[in-house]
Amino acid sequence: MKPTGKEVDPKDRAFGRHVQRLRKDRKLTQQQLAASLGKTSSWMSQVERGVQPVERIDVLQDLADALGVSVQQLRPGAPLPSVANGNVPQAEFRSNDLEEARKLISGHPAIGTLLGAVRPSPRRSLDELATEVEAMWQETHEGNFADVSARLTDLLPDLEQTVRIVEEDRKAEAYLLLARTYQALAAAFVRQDEADAAWVAADRAIWAAEKSGDPLHVGAGVFRMVQAFVRLKRLNQAEHAASTAITALEAIDSEGKLPVEGMSVLGALHLALALVHARAAQRAEAREELAKARALAQRIGEDRNDFNLEFGATNVEIQAVSTAVELGDAGEALDIGRGINAEALSPERQGRLLMDLGRAHAQRRHTGEALACLLRAEELTPETVRTHVAARKAIRELVLVEGASAPPELTDLAERADALE
Repeated sequence: MKPTGKEVDPKDRAFGRHVQRLRKDRKLTQQQLAASLGKTSSWMSQVERGVQPVERIDVLQDLADALGVSVQQLRPGAPLPSVANGNVPQAEFRSNDLEEARKLISGHPAIGTLLGAVRPSPRRSLDELATEVEAMWQETHEGNFADVSARLTDLLPDLEQTVRIVEEDRKAEAYLLLARTYQALAAAFVRQDEADAAWVAADRAIWAAEKSGDPLHVGAGVFRMVQAFVRLKRLNQAEHAASTAITALEAIDSEGKLPVEGMSVLGALHLALALVHARAAQRAEAREELAKARALAQRIGEDRNDFNLEFGATNVEIQAVSTAVELGDAGEALDIGRGINAEALSPERQGRLLMDLGRAHAQRRHTGEALACLLRAEELTPETVRTHVAARKAIRELVLVEGASAPPELTDLAERADALE
């Protein structure tokens, strides 16, 4: 997969800066303004950086009210709300942020159908839904989370209805599509640091995978859940979830019954467990998990994308770089990184490698090299740099180290990533 990272629209960037100025004039923090809107501080940060468009007139109105200005002052040229019945013209605006996806997974997804209050009528066939799921995963790998959310708004309700009314001989297929959709959503939430929502999505992915009768997809769902636990700093839960799944898969492997797709799941779980140990500063344990993942990658013999895990020798080394950075072994991370060619992997994986190399250079106070890596990562997947806590921390530290002599490219990056607030 080739890089297709999207540039921030200059109009969205200008709007975000306008919002930021208004907020600071009123001496509000991002968290305070977000709370008044019922949003997360992550969403607010994305709006101010221009990476999250605000396109719904009701959201614009709420934001304007919170800032004490009119919608026209907030965004000149925005349509005025309809006064006929007090409603706003929703047809002209469509939200495309993951905040809408959070709402979508709140509560039971199809309680109306279960109670008989709603007559399910999915608008698309199972084959059409399968095509849409593939497209959503492509957007996820490319880091286009606004597009993920826009697709999900229609896709998830249709799938939740379909699994409950589809013909018996296609139920397993329908549940598998639902599992893959929730896995993609969990991955997107993790990458935008919305770990609590990722936990919910991963749990539903595991449930749907079990209903589909595909235990390997259950393992893939556990991988997504482990990522959520790590972001939530619940390392004991992350270790338990990963270890339990690894033990089960290794038992099958010891009998020679684990297919190559299962090896991908097992390898990905070893990589996840390596990250858990690295976050806990357990150096020996982290390296042991990496060694196990390398051995599995050698057995597989190629880079694969089973269950959208992108497991293979290349991804193992990318994770080895990340693990070394987490452990503070910047030199080791840079040595490993020099031997990696990640061009065949997704923009998300390439961006993650560059981000971690930038962090490694930052640890060694190599400002020029760190900046170059971070800027290249931003080109590939802007959200990887602009929302990742560790990346923003590295950018902030670089600015502090350079002080008044910080190059303009670094200060501009810090502003885009909101790394100094």
